[in-house]
Amino acid sequence: MAGKTLKAAVIGFPVSHSLSPAIHNHWIKQYELQGFYDARKVPPEHLKESLLRLMEEGYTGFNVTIPHKQSVMALCDELDDTARAIGAVNTLAAGGDGSFRGYNTDACGFIENIRDAAPGFDFAAGAALVIGAGGAARAAVYGLQRAGAKEIRIANRTHGHAEKLARDFGAEAAPCGTGAAGLKDVALLVNTTPLGMKGQPPLGFDASILPPGAVVCDIVYSPLETQLLKDAAGRGLKTIDGLGMLLHQAARAFEIWTGIRPEITVELREKLVKMTA
Repeated sequence: MAGKTLKAAVIGFPVSHSLSPAIHNHWIKQYELQGFYDARKVPPEHLKESLLRLMEEGYTGFNVTIPHKQSVMALCDELDDTARAIGAVNTLAAGGDGSFRGYNTDACGFIENIRDAAPGFDFAAGAALVIGAGGAARAAVYGLQRAGAKEIRIANRTHGHAEKLARDFGAEAAPCGTGAAGLKDVALLVNTTPLGMKGQPPLGFDASILPPGAVVCDIVYSPLETQLLKDAAGRGLKTIDGLGMLLHQAARAFEIWTGIRPEITVELREKLVKMTA
């Protein structure tokens, strides 16, 4: 593997908070590659010219974060099926001819995180309730469908947004204030909103009304244990934090760029936990 080169970056606005450089530089060192991975702040109005300039500087791989995940699609010469279905790109691979191929690794990262944290979880065992209706929710719903979930419900503060997402994927829009009666068959609860993140109010979901045996997943990773996860753990429910999703989606991106599927080690996870503390 030594001798391979990777020069890549995460682009966003803002982007200084990103953990992606720590993740990918860890793997570049682990697999003895040449090159580096950094973060580049790219204002929305300069997206195209910034990408072209970075390509001229020798960059061949990019992770894409807020607010560029949808707008960058128009700059892609090719899209993989997942990016097309979700309607967002979070990974770019630049060709030697100046072309871009767009991918979405969020759905893969979301599902692999659940499989890693809850081995043996049966996605078809009961309904999945997804809270939120943004890009992360679209990735979660797409991933759940591919993993075999038979019934997916979407709840969002703006019910119209939940209805649109449900229509796009053939899912069901649920009232945001779903009570205990509407949750008795829920096997998986997923928060895809930023609520519960540092600087944000808590989600405010009453985990006590979930059935015994339900799994609770929060894609937020700062803090690692959100109030939702604390409440669910206090109830004795299995909880899954968002750091694993970040790692698994990054692993798929690294594989796209290098052909190497990197190992997600305890050492790397602990390094990131310290950075989010």
